[in-house]
Amino acid sequence: MSQLPGITDPNVIIGTSTADDAAVYRISDEMAIVQTVDYFTPVVDDPYLFGQITAANSLSDIYAMGAKPLFALNIAGFPSEVLPLDVLSRILQGGADKAAEAGVPIIGGHTIKDPEPKYGMAVTAVIHPGKVISNAGARPGDRLILTKPLGIAIVTTAMKQGKASEKTRAEVIETMATLNKDAAEAMVEIGAHACTDVTGFGLLGHLFEMVRGSGVGAVISLARVPVLAEAWTLAGEGMAPAGSRRNLEFLRDRIRVDSGVGEDALLVLADAQTSGGLLIALPQADAERLKAELHRRKVAVVAEIGEIVADPEHLIQIGS
Repeated sequence: MSQLPGITDPNVIIGTSTADDAAVYRISDEMAIVQTVDYFTPVVDDPYLFGQITAANSLSDIYAMGAKPLFALNIAGFPSEVLPLDVLSRILQGGADKAAEAGVPIIGGHTIKDPEPKYGMAVTAVIHPGKVISNAGARPGDRLILTKPLGIAIVTTAMKQGKASEKTRAEVIETMATLNKDAAEAMVEIGAHACTDVTGFGLLGHLFEMVRGSGVGAVISLARVPVLAEAWTLAGEGMAPAGSRRNLEFLRDRIRVDSGVGEDALLVLADAQTSGGLLIALPQADAERLKAELHRRKVAVVAEIGEIVADPEHLIQIGS
């Protein structure tokens, strides 16, 4: 990215200068376009469930900006000479059904031959230019609210080796396939200073993007962070994937850790999520209202995990 020319168009509200979840382009004083694209390889064996999870993940970047999705385009790579086209059909059906749940029509797309199946979406949304929720607006004193549990990549790694229980398998699939729509609508209603969805860089990676972009630091409490129960055991058995380990190594000098927080816990906090929850920063005075609204909308996980603090070094302090 450093080799690309800088963006000079004054209508670009959010581009590549911050690690935000989507691009935002002003088209009038009353409207801006929000756009994102995301795709990945299967995290589950069932093609239909893979399609659902991918659609939920693709829409999540839009929800993190507080925007209203309008439509989506499919993006797929498929080994048509190896796998039957019915598999691709089931993937696309899963994506279509999840998009329909979100009220988002899929109106086109593009597919290429690929040695490994890949699927995702480009999603277009709208928002008022003055109401964009960036990941770079957090302020000291803000509370941090998380809306899905961690440990997703640890569990899906274990699933590939047949080491996760059926109960945990069902729980992680439901978590990944759940839209962040209700959480986002609650956030927009109450108001927020900053938001990001927790995906491939893990909680610590996305929180670091938030504090660096906002010019602040953060304090989180491990005991308050929601985690899929079996993920703790699986992490202790070495099930953390390479992506989660890379996340943690990248962040070593950006975190300060209490003595009671072990290596397995750090791997969980850095776990490379697929279709994770929203991480919302908002004033302390509004935190209880947001939590109440999230519960009213039946968001399954509502956890206040820490707060934003003044820190020119942009460190994340992790307490037990």
